[in-house]
Amino acid sequence: MDKPLKGIRVLDLGHVLAMPTCTMQLADLGAEVIKIERPGIGDDSRYFGPFKNKESAYFISINRNKKSITLDLKKDQGKKIFKDLVKISDVVTENYRPNTMQKLGLSYETLKAINPQIIYASICGFGHKTVYPGRPGYDVIAQATGGIIAITGQADGPPTRVGSSIGDIFSGSFATIGILAALRVKEKTGLGQQVDIAMMDAVVSVLENAVVRYTVTGEIPQRTGSAHPSIAPFDVFEAQDGWFVIGVGNDMLWERFCKAINKTDLLNDSRFTTNPKRSENYKELKPIITEWSKEKTVEEILNILINAGVPVGEVNTIDKIVDDPNIKLREMIVEVEHPLAGKVKITDTPIKLSLTPGKVEKASPLLGEHTEEILNKLLGFSKEEIKSLKKEGVV
Repeated sequence: MDKPLKGIRVLDLGHVLAMPTCTMQLADLGAEVIKIERPGIGDDSRYFGPFKNKESAYFISINRNKKSITLDLKKDQGKKIFKDLVKISDVVTENYRPNTMQKLGLSYETLKAINPQIIYASICGFGHKTVYPGRPGYDVIAQATGGIIAITGQADGPPTRVGSSIGDIFSGSFATIGILAALRVKEKTGLGQQVDIAMMDAVVSVLENAVVRYTVTGEIPQRTGSAHPSIAPFDVFEAQDGWFVIGVGNDMLWERFCKAINKTDLLNDSRFTTNPKRSENYKELKPIITEWSKEKTVEEILNILINAGVPVGEVNTIDKIVDDPNIKLREMIVEVEHPLAGKVKITDTPIKLSLTPGKVEKASPLLGEHTEEILNKLLGFSKEEIKSLKKEGVV
């Protein structure tokens, strides 16, 4: 069967990571994503390392399954071509600073007048409806202003950025959800709409229970390292040869855990009989568990706790993830053939559909690789007209 989004055309003005994450997801699911880049320059991330044969592996990993057309939107002819593409497209995506598209004369209201069914999705630091107009935003800004840096890191250490660019990635994923919802509305009503994603909002939305912990108790959540603020033991522990995590999420699992590590005396210890008590007295509990774990290897601990039905996992380094048998079974690491970089291994989509699966089918496009194809097949430009556009720097 065809991929679920086959027949959906997306004009992608996204750059770097936030919106390219969204359009990568749409492309993986079958949408025709036309990435619009600056002539001769392209997406900033084409210059981010690591590099293979002078090609950005970073760019390759985020822009698979897409087409690339170069187009100068500051030129009148470039604007006209873009508007002509809007007429025959379903979605426009961008992650410029607010007002950039207005300055170009390509705001949502302008595009809506051209195509009332267009879905216009944007990502920026603080949203288009904001008390911070024009304020720029990057992932680290979103993580900081959204509150997650304040609760990440060791208790006695500084606020710490999450290791992955989750401000960008969650923003992109929420944009995908918004676009899919808008497409559903369009199916029913024939109307398009605007999807306004603020990176700060995205981070705030994934703070889990930090907000309600504050609004209910009045206490400001603090950094707790890898420990959970309200479940114990739910943390990273040290073994002889590495690190592992356990998640004892209820009293039944606590009983299993104590029996598995041969410390049944803990079951009658008044400090640890319930989860609230274990959380309250966690500073006393963790050394007891660590004393047991440091005498065993990670593999030994996994065998003991898995057999006991206790949630446990090794702390994998990236090399181990790439070689993990379950990751291989689920085809989460795939190899693509790039025309210049050659073979590159990247992640595949985690969205596994039984009838219409999405997947990585081709590497990222070269800068402007599909310019002639799109102008000719979609808009009817002749070779001579395309040659003239190139000469004028429009494409």
